[in-house]
Amino acid sequence: MDVKSAIKFMLISTFAFACMNATVKQLTHINAFQIVFFRSVSSLFFTFPFLLKNKIPIIGNNNKLLIVRGIVGVTSMALFFVSIKYLPVGTAVSLRYIAPIFAAIFAVILLGEKIKPLQWLFFSMAFIGVLVLKGFDTDLNSIGLVLVLLAAVFTGFVYIIINKIGKSEHPVVIVNYFMVIATIAGGIFSIHSWINPIGVDWILLLSLGVYGYFGQVYMTKSFQMASTNQVAPLKYIEVIFTVIFGVSLFNEIYTFWSLLGISLIIGGLILNVVYKAKHKG
Repeated sequence: MDVKSAIKFMLISTFAFACMNATVKQLTHINAFQIVFFRSVSSLFFTFPFLLKNKIPIIGNNNKLLIVRGIVGVTSMALFFVSIKYLPVGTAVSLRYIAPIFAAIFAVILLGEKIKPLQWLFFSMAFIGVLVLKGFDTDLNSIGLVLVLLAAVFTGFVYIIINKIGKSEHPVVIVNYFMVIATIAGGIFSIHSWINPIGVDWILLLSLGVYGYFGQVYMTKSFQMASTNQVAPLKYIEVIFTVIFGVSLFNEIYTFWSLLGISLIIGGLILNVVYKAKHKG
């Protein structure tokens, strides 16, 4: 195990995702589905060549599950991008990260999995963070909150579908399906509200796919090089990077209560990841 390299790769990944979040925030004047389109179509320039070069069948094996994963994924992505228009970007990212709680609930209901009592305690801690954000941070937009929580629900479904697909598909095949479906959906739903990008908007829109792709690649490399409990908690550094971008680029203000809420959410989820990794089965 190369823990140093794994940590370095995870930091690169979180920074890339934070850059993508900040770029979406910069593009609030553009329709969310148009952002979905550019985020997805620019990723296809990476996924298709990879699959062709390595002679990996693009069509995959579990076509129905792959299509459902793509539809659910694009729904989550669109809801998240819209929520960023209403919420401080760091808050939106933190709230989206409660997806594992919904994934755990779905796993109990749909897959018959069991969640240990201590995990429910950690999930409760994260949920209390959401209540602190909404209850004490009076500036938090209710529409944005509902949208990002729905995004988290759909992301939870994505986790379950990917778990169902298992190792029967190459990870890039799964991502490629997602990006193709997101490109089609983003293109269709943005037709009536399409805004022709001008100047720097082109660079920002096309950079979304680059950030997203490298974020995924380096996250995957990190998980391949070290154990889950060593690197998974570092994924939440994305929130710290995103908050820094929010404050420095968009003059966002994070109150004591919003920072406490974010800390409870991330703290609860990190404790769950570490506990789960140490008590497999």
